[in-house]
Amino acid sequence: MKNRHSGTFVMVQGTSLLKAVALLILFLLLIFSISGLLTSLKPQYRLMSSSVNQAATHMNGELLYQLMGWENHHFLKVENNWATTPKVTSLVFKLASNINLNDPRSLLGRELPGFFQFDGKIVVAGEGTNYTNMPIESAPPIEIMKAEREAALQNLEGLENPADENPPVAPGQTTGEQKPVYIYFTHNRESYIPYLQGVTDPNSAYHSQFNVTSIGDQLKTSLEDRGIGTIVDKTDIQGNLNKKGLGYGKSYLESRPVVQTAMASNRDLNYLIDIHRDSQRRAKTTIDISGKTYARLVFVIGGKNPNYEKNEKFARELHNLLEKKYKGLSRGIMLKKGPGENGVYNQNLSENALLIEFGGVDNSIEELNRSADALADVFSEYFWQAEKVNQDVDQSANKQ
Repeated sequence: MKNRHSGTFVMVQGTSLLKAVALLILFLLLIFSISGLLTSLKPQYRLMSSSVNQAATHMNGELLYQLMGWENHHFLKVENNWATTPKVTSLVFKLASNINLNDPRSLLGRELPGFFQFDGKIVVAGEGTNYTNMPIESAPPIEIMKAEREAALQNLEGLENPADENPPVAPGQTTGEQKPVYIYFTHNRESYIPYLQGVTDPNSAYHSQFNVTSIGDQLKTSLEDRGIGTIVDKTDIQGNLNKKGLGYGKSYLESRPVVQTAMASNRDLNYLIDIHRDSQRRAKTTIDISGKTYARLVFVIGGKNPNYEKNEKFARELHNLLEKKYKGLSRGIMLKKGPGENGVYNQNLSENALLIEFGGVDNSIEELNRSADALADVFSEYFWQAEKVNQDVDQSANKQ
């Protein structure tokens, strides 16, 4: 009698699990059907379709295997390295709503207007980097963008002829007449509060004359001290947007033909570096290394371009070199490809393209220059090693 009841209990339990799995599958099919219908009727519902697509990515082979294991326990007897088994309630909630309770951005990103602009994935986390202090790209107020209300400059004494903290490096190698590095500025008027009189709001830290382009000069000097020919392009992208009546969101569409023209006129260009400035404050963008303060760097990779894996590999190499020689200087590597993101950043033009955030609104030119020198230091190490590998490959090919 006891065995009969036990068998009945197992059968009932198995039937309940089967019904639960069946209901889950039917529920998912219903969501996909409704979202597909809405998307076809009205384009504004495509964000919902994107959310469903993201939810579907969580239905990997491991999860399906575990779902089958709940029905047939023989599957669960196979040795595996799964850390935890997903709870049915949290799984259904996540698949139904695409809200991950472990990441509140999944809810806030749809509830707060413009919140998606601060979204992204941390590919490599530098020291202290997490989802609460990721880089922020904020558009300037319209009157600032059009330079109708521009702050007076201050604290510029001695900046034209800064003291050389690092003497020039005698290059053991040189690119000669070739200039393989191209530095440009899509958000060229991003500036720094210490030099803008009366400015305290990070959203207003923009200036047509004193801005991130000064970093390009230091980086160029430091790279050329190491034998690497460099071009700095200070095209006023924001000024061009103003002339054409275009908004800040069109910045990359405006800088793209500038980069393409440069590449067409100089076939040696291989490394593209787009320099930006973060809107985060000093505590998050500054670090002390051996008694000197540096503006921290962030590498941003666009996930919507075919080169993103190679761009990411390039960024990872530089991040690792910085960790060895200037630990903590790199805040890490961020991947941007979500709804509302450009996600390309002209990085489909080269396998060696980077967007680098140099410091934040509170950093000084001295701190920024130190970081430029540090970046040039590790970049040259990477560059000359890559050149050596390419030469070895060419010599090997010629022998064959």
